[in-house]
Amino acid sequence: MTHTALRTAAVAALAFGAGLAVSHLAAPARAAAPPLQATVIDVSAITPADLPTPAPATPNNRSKLVALADGATVQVQMGTVPKHYHADANEIQVVVSGSGTEWLGDKQVPLKAGTVLIIPAGTPHGGTTDANLKIVAVKTPPQASTDFHPTP
Repeated sequence: MTHTALRTAAVAALAFGAGLAVSHLAAPARAAAPPLQATVIDVSAITPADLPTPAPATPNNRSKLVALADGATVQVQMGTVPKHYHADANEIQVVVSGSGTEWLGDKQVPLKAGTVLIIPAGTPHGGTTDANLKIVAVKTPPQASTDFHPTP
């Protein structure tokens, strides 16, 4: 594993742990998620064909849930997502590979492997990317299916 990949994995693990800890302290009671299972996922080997068909709200983005815990979810995402916000979920994005730009609030920021975006609930975000952009997204608390709000 390369130094960049190790650093990216470490940042993702720390972000996941921090989100999990915060959500346990601040989140209302929810149905318990099944226990996590020890798993190794080679994110660099995932291709668009390994990810489900895009959802209607995000027709140019493929996303797969790879971990669910009581306080957070972890997804692998590839593609472009229209500008939107989540009212109730914070999001941490770790760029694994590829490049592009993403709206973060009212400005566009460049994306490349190793970039980490911290996106508080209510912050508009969305991006344009190359076809190879791959992101690991940690959401805390887990995003409800109705918590996707398009913005201009």
